[in-house]
Amino acid sequence: MNRLRKSFSYAIQGILYGVANEPNMKIHLLAALAALVMGVIAGLSRLEWAMLSLTIFMVLAAETVNTAVERAIDLFSTQQHPLAKIAKDLAAGGVLLAAVNAVVIAFILFGPYLIGILMKL
Repeated sequence: MNRLRKSFSYAIQGILYGVANEPNMKIHLLAALAALVMGVIAGLSRLEWAMLSLTIFMVLAAETVNTAVERAIDLFSTQQHPLAKIAKDLAAGGVLLAAVNAVVIAFILFGPYLIGILMKL
């Protein structure tokens, strides 16, 4: 039980580090908050909430892994190296893919709602 508690503690410390120290994590959290507010306003169904939740956590997880990759590479090498650049670029690319997916999901979920509002104007 103590080992499990330590594992959760380390994981929470990692998340808090990302929130406190990574500007992009703050941007993702702000976007997530906006999406959650839009979800409440739009009256999303349970399935739509599940899609939104998965999308939000996928972006946050990708950003967390990206930060971990960057820090690990920085720990092992202070010099620029082509393989370090590739690793960092790949990790950042994973975040970009997750973020693009989040925008697509936002259009799918909120597009009909926004179109309905525009049609009433």
